[in-house]
Amino acid sequence: MNHRALISVIMPCYNAVSFVEESVRCVLDQTHGNVELLVVDDGSTDGSQEILRQLGARYPERIRIYHQENKGPYPARNLALKHARGEYAAFLDADDFWHQDCLAKLYDAMMTSHADLAYCGWQNVGEGAPGTQPHVPPKYEEDDPVTRFLKGCPWPIHAALIRREIIDAVNGFSERCFSAMDYDLWLRILAVTRKMIRVPEVLSFYRWHDKGQISSIKWKQVLNAWQVRQDFVRNNPALVSHIPPDTLRTLRHQCLLDAGYKAYWKRDLASSQKLFRQALKAGYWQLKDLKYLLPALLAEKIYRSLILHADK
Repeated sequence: MNHRALISVIMPCYNAVSFVEESVRCVLDQTHGNVELLVVDDGSTDGSQEILRQLGARYPERIRIYHQENKGPYPARNLALKHARGEYAAFLDADDFWHQDCLAKLYDAMMTSHADLAYCGWQNVGEGAPGTQPHVPPKYEEDDPVTRFLKGCPWPIHAALIRREIIDAVNGFSERCFSAMDYDLWLRILAVTRKMIRVPEVLSFYRWHDKGQISSIKWKQVLNAWQVRQDFVRNNPALVSHIPPDTLRTLRHQCLLDAGYKAYWKRDLASSQKLFRQALKAGYWQLKDLKYLLPALLAEKIYRSLILHADK
C-alpha cells in the first residue's frame, strides 16, 4: 500500500465515550493503509479524553490528538485541517464507522476517473434511526448535479473522500449554520468542481443514539439547510441559470412547507410554527396554505393552545 497517497481522516469528538474507540479502530484498520488520524476533542466531559489519550499513546505514529473548548464539530474539523498533511481528506465523527475497505475503494475510484471527490452509499444504524435500509445515492456526475444538490444534501459527511486542494479552495467549513454545514460544504465544492465519482456500495454507517446529535434537532436542520440553499443560489447565478424560475423557486423553498406540514401533523408545534413563519417570510405559499401558516404568527403559547384545542 506504500504507493497510495496519504489520507488525513479528521474526527471531532464530543462525549462519545461509548463509541470513540470503535470509530478510531475502524480508521486504523482501513485497507488503504496510508492513513493519518487527527482527533479533536471538543471539550468532552465523559471520559472520552482518557480513551483518546490511551489510543494516542498506543499508536503515536498514526494518531494525533488536539483539544479545544466546546465549540462544535465544524470548528473542530477546521482546527484539524490546519494540521492535516494528507493529499486527501475524509471526515468521520467519533460515533460513526466505515467498512474496512471504504477509503481504499473511494481512493481507487478517484484514481481511475481522475476525480476530485468520491462518494459512496451509507446506512443508518441504532435505535431511533429514521430508516435503516442501506442507501446508495444516484450517480450525480451523469445528471444535473446542481438541481440534484438543491433538492437536499447529497450524502452525509462521512460518505466521501475529497482532494485536499478542493477543500482548501473553499476555505474549509463555514461555521454559521451548524446543522447544515456538511450540506453547505458540498454545495460550495460543487461551485468549484464537477469532477466526482460514485462508488455504488454502502461503505459508511451513521449511528443514531440519544447523545444530543445535531441531526436530532429537526427544525434547525431544515432552516439551516434552507439558508445554505439561498446562499448557493445567490452566490452562483451562472450555475442555476439553466433552471426554470418556477422550478428554482420550488427547489429553494419547498422544504419549508414540506417539513412544516410534517411537523404540524405530528403535533411538533414548536417546529411547525418556526417553519411556517419562514415560509410566510419567504413568500412561498398558496391560498390553501394560509389557514395553517397565518396562525403561526401568533405568540407561541396561543398558537399551541389554538391547535391543541381544535384537536379536542
